[in-house]
Amino acid sequence: MKINNFIWLFVVAVLFFTGCSKGLDLYPKDTVSDKSFWKSADDYKLAANNLYLSLEGFSFFDTNSDIAFNLPNSISNGTYQPPETDGNWNTPYTYIRRCNHIIQNAEESQIKEEVKVYVAEARFFRAYNYWRLFRLYGGVPVVTKVLDTDSEELYAPKTERKETVDLIIKDLSEAAAGLPDSKTMPAADRGRITRGAANALKARVALFEGTWGKYRNDEQANAWLDMAIEAANDVINSNQYELYKGMAADSYRYLFIEPGDDSDECILDRRYQKDISDHSFTGNIQEQNGYLPTKKLADMYLCSDGLPVSKSLLFQGYDTRTSEYENRDPRMAMTFMPPGIMAYYPLYADRVECWPFYPSRNASTGYTVYKFMSEDIEGISYLRKLNFDRHIIRYAEVLLIYAEAVFERNGSISDSDLDKTVNIIRERVQMPALTNAFVSENGLDMKQELRRERIVELAMEGFR
Repeated sequence: MKINNFIWLFVVAVLFFTGCSKGLDLYPKDTVSDKSFWKSADDYKLAANNLYLSLEGFSFFDTNSDIAFNLPNSISNGTYQPPETDGNWNTPYTYIRRCNHIIQNAEESQIKEEVKVYVAEARFFRAYNYWRLFRLYGGVPVVTKVLDTDSEELYAPKTERKETVDLIIKDLSEAAAGLPDSKTMPAADRGRITRGAANALKARVALFEGTWGKYRNDEQANAWLDMAIEAANDVINSNQYELYKGMAADSYRYLFIEPGDDSDECILDRRYQKDISDHSFTGNIQEQNGYLPTKKLADMYLCSDGLPVSKSLLFQGYDTRTSEYENRDPRMAMTFMPPGIMAYYPLYADRVECWPFYPSRNASTGYTVYKFMSEDIEGISYLRKLNFDRHIIRYAEVLLIYAEAVFERNGSISDSDLDKTVNIIRERVQMPALTNAFVSENGLDMKQELRRERIVELAMEGFR
């Protein structure tokens, strides 16, 4: 028995020192190894391409707020309980790891200069995914390297709020320095991350943190607001972007469907293409009890004289199904489906009247969304293949960030700053300009009017 054991141990030892040594040099056959990858700029570009999948697509974003409704849910009825696992947490960390992988390998690469644009993209996406976490959870565990299964950081506590947002801003600043401007980008790269996207997201994050801090007596609040003003101003002064006006008076509506794709208003989009990466958002709106605006949102739209419904003599009330739409900010009838409108609907070969509800669908708030309603009848029919893009950051938001940050920082905003921001947005839909004199003469509050402008311009886009 002892002899047999000795022979067996001898065989194992021989195999270990001979046959196994060869196997240790082999690359894995089921994955791409670091040793065989990261050799060229194309490798880094392929790795960066995957990060674009982390961009948020379409969803019923605002149904957890007071301006939109779908179905009763655990948030609206007050029974929400934190789950044991959540994609809102897991998915961003998946992409943060991939960003860290790109950044870490580039630091050790012999072609560092050739791949710096993809490293900049990785820094942008690391910031973007930390922003997705930060806006929900505040401070979270900050990981800036690729972890192993035995890394202590796997069990690290969350960081302070400041450390998390500081990393986001640092990554966006470094990304902006290494990214191209939108108009210098080759046509084949249209849709990739630009300097404008990094600065626009920086402005968004800084305004978020500045206003959060201001109303909680944070002594750093003004510094954040200054940063928001500066970053938004960088985007404005870059002359890379302008509001979409390609469909004349109807441009606001068409911005959010096929004609608005690739316009100069688009700073960051989740891009779609039929048969490759398409979506069915219009069909989802039509058939899943919809993405329903509320009366609170309806009443926020000004009348065509620039006054709220509570003050304007032009407001026609609610006596008929069409009266409240009369003499209103045109964005209302391009966000809400007006009574009597004809629109495409699956299973129908032509437009059908879609008020007060779509065929076989209940509009339980009394309103139906018109924004995001494609006119591609083939796309919204049986195949449900639509390819209009989801605008994540658009130029109108940057203008609103600048205006709001200036007011929150100074307690006032000049007419010249209103003219370069809010009034450009209003001009597209032929609404009266907002001025300090108008606000004073009509007993309005400038802060509330700036917030109103933000609500109606960005309605149903996930900002509420």
